[in-house]
Amino acid sequence: MIVRGGTLVTARGADRMDIEVVDRRVNAIGRDLEARGEEIDATGFHVFPGGIDSHVHFNEPGRTEWETIANGSAALAAGGYTSFIDMPLNCAPVTTTVDAFDLKLEAAKRSSVVDFGLWGGLVPGNVDQLRGLVHRGVVGFKAFMCPSGIDDFPHCDSETLRQGMERIAELNSILLVHAEAPALLSVPKGTRALDFIRSRPVDAEVEAIGEAIEMAREAGCPLHVVHVSTVPGITLIQEAQLRGDDVSGETCPHYLLYDEEDMLRLGGVGKCAPPFRSAGNRDVLLAMVASGEIEMVVSDHSPSTLVLKQGDDYAKVWGGISGCQSTRQLMLAQPNLDPTVIAAATATNIARRFRLLNKGDIAPGFDADLWIVDLSHEDVVRRDDLLYRNRFSAHEGQRIRGKTIKTLVRGREVGHGELIRPGARS
Repeated sequence: MIVRGGTLVTARGADRMDIEVVDRRVNAIGRDLEARGEEIDATGFHVFPGGIDSHVHFNEPGRTEWETIANGSAALAAGGYTSFIDMPLNCAPVTTTVDAFDLKLEAAKRSSVVDFGLWGGLVPGNVDQLRGLVHRGVVGFKAFMCPSGIDDFPHCDSETLRQGMERIAELNSILLVHAEAPALLSVPKGTRALDFIRSRPVDAEVEAIGEAIEMAREAGCPLHVVHVSTVPGITLIQEAQLRGDDVSGETCPHYLLYDEEDMLRLGGVGKCAPPFRSAGNRDVLLAMVASGEIEMVVSDHSPSTLVLKQGDDYAKVWGGISGCQSTRQLMLAQPNLDPTVIAAATATNIARRFRLLNKGDIAPGFDADLWIVDLSHEDVVRRDDLLYRNRFSAHEGQRIRGKTIKTLVRGREVGHGELIRPGARS
C-alpha cells in the first residue's frame, strides 16, 4: 500500500512524502514512490504517527457503566490514536494480580479497535505479584502516594514504595506515581470548587515528586510522574534528569487549557486531582510543551456517569476528566504548538520512554500506525461527536483543529487491536 502525497509530520520535521506499507509496517518513505498495490490519496492532508495515550482509565472489566474499552478505543481512533496503555484502577478487579491482568487482557482482546498495553498496580501487599505481572506483559506499574479514591486500590506508604521500587528495578520495569503528599492534603473546608482546590495545594505535588525522585534514585528504579500540574513539579523532574536520574513526567491538556476560575464555570465535570492551577502556571506549562521541555502530553481520560459529576457538594463529586478523543485536536488548535512538537509529545516520546518498540514514528521498520488528518478544518468539541460511553466532557466548546480522514493501525483500518509488550530496557 502507498499513502500518497501527504505532508509527513514526525518529531524530526514535516515534508511532503509518500509512505510505502508492506506486511503492516512502513517499508519506505520518499517522493513519488513506485506504485504497488492499494493507494491512499493523502494530497492536501497531513500524516502523523498514530498517537499513543499512555494514561487512560477504560474501567473494564467491572465498571462498564462508566466507560468501556470498545467506546474508549473508538474515541481514541477518532482522535488520531492507534495505541493506549490502560491504568490498573477504576476497573474491578483492579490490575494488581496475575488473575486480574488475565481478565483485563481478555476484555481488551474482545473489544479494542486499536493496539493496547496494560499497566499493573503496586499496592500494599502485592509485591509478590510483580514478577508474574511482568512476565504477563505489563508495560510497568502505577502507584499512588495518596488515597486513590478507589478502596480496592490503596495508596503506598514509604516502605511499600521502597520495596516496590527495589523489586521493579530488579525486574527491569518502570514505576509510575500519582504524586501528592498525603500530609499536605486536607479535607475541603466547604462544598465549593475553590475549597477543593485549596485542599490539594501545589506544595503537596512538589513535595511528593521530590520524595519519589529521591527514593527511586536510591533504589535504581526508573520513575515516571503522571499528570504533573505545576511548573515547580516539572522543574524538579528536569533537575533530576540533569543529574542523570532515570525519571520522566507528563502533563495533560486540561492543565494546559484551564485555570482555577474555569472550575467555577465547569462545575463537577472539571473536577480532577491534582486540580487546575493558576492562569500563570497554565501559561508557563503550555510554553514548556511548546519548547519541548515537557516531553509527553496524555489525556488521563478518567470518565464516569454524568450523575457522579453532579451535586451541590463539590467534595463528593467524582474526580476525573473525560477527554481522550480530543487531545491532539486541542493541541493543534494552540497557535504556539508546532505539529512536530505534537507528534513528539503524543507519540514518539511516549513510545521511547515506555519501550513500545516499532511504535510512535513513521520510519522504515515501524508499525504502519498513521493518522491522516485535514488541518484546514477548525471546529469546537461537540457532545454529539463524542464516542465515550457517557458523552460529556470538560472540553465541550473548546476550539479544536484537524478532521480525521483515516486512522490506520498497522496499515489497516481500525478493527482488532493487539497487545503491546514492552521491549528490553537498555
